[in-house]
Amino acid sequence: MKKFKKFYIEITSICNLACSFCPPTKRQANFIKIDAFKHTLDQIRGHAEYIYFHVKGEPLLHPKIDELLDISHDKGFKVNLTTNGTLLGKNRHKLLGKPALRQMNFSLHSFDGHEGSVDKEGYVGSVLDFVKEAVATTDMIASLRLWNLTPDNETNVKNDRNREILEQIQQTFNLDFRIEERFVRGQGLKIAERVYLNHEEEFKWPDLKEKEDEGRGFCHALRNQAGVLVDGTVIPCCLDGEGVINLGNLHAKPFSEIIEDERATRLYDGFSRREVVEELCRKCGYRQRFSV
Repeated sequence: MKKFKKFYIEITSICNLACSFCPPTKRQANFIKIDAFKHTLDQIRGHAEYIYFHVKGEPLLHPKIDELLDISHDKGFKVNLTTNGTLLGKNRHKLLGKPALRQMNFSLHSFDGHEGSVDKEGYVGSVLDFVKEAVATTDMIASLRLWNLTPDNETNVKNDRNREILEQIQQTFNLDFRIEERFVRGQGLKIAERVYLNHEEEFKWPDLKEKEDEGRGFCHALRNQAGVLVDGTVIPCCLDGEGVINLGNLHAKPFSEIIEDERATRLYDGFSRREVVEELCRKCGYRQRFSV
């Protein structure tokens, strides 16, 4: 049985922001139903222990996020949740104390990425207050993400905007060092017990309209990760946000069979040979980060 370190479950395709770095989905707006969620977990049982409430959409928009966490715990899964953090106030009571919730990732670059955002200090402050309470009262891990660096990472507007956030983090956690002096690209920086900062360069989502690369290289798709969209469409990785590489629907066919079918096998075997067989994969800039 194939096992995945990460399994992405999109619980909603809807987001409350329109960030410049995240292309809007062309798919129908939807929330996963409780029965469909239970079926999904039953389908991937044995294939994964850690599930991620993320592909597209903002998971804290789901009105039954607390129930989804409870179901995950009952079925033996640990949950990692990625959020823009703007809805923490409304969902605080639905998150704190949930034993399934292993880690929360906060995309702090969402503020500057969304045109019309106001009160940056208040937004960052609300996220940091939640993080401090969560790590003090639970075993949850928190990852503060700034995934918007430019390749030069020297003098650019985004770096200046990030500096404001970094200074607020330093003050909130009473750090005796400047984060910028400790930052190493590609490595997480420990801010406090179970609190980490991850700084990374902005990447483009793969798109069929983009230019193809040479078609050589490697990816962890279907090797240590897989995912499913809100409608049940199985995808090979978390960056196939439109379900271009549609491997099948787990509400119509067992997941264990879908990942052994012809299309999935061709993709997997191709990467084993360092050959990129899917068109979307040949247009994925993120894959090039770890291609060898």
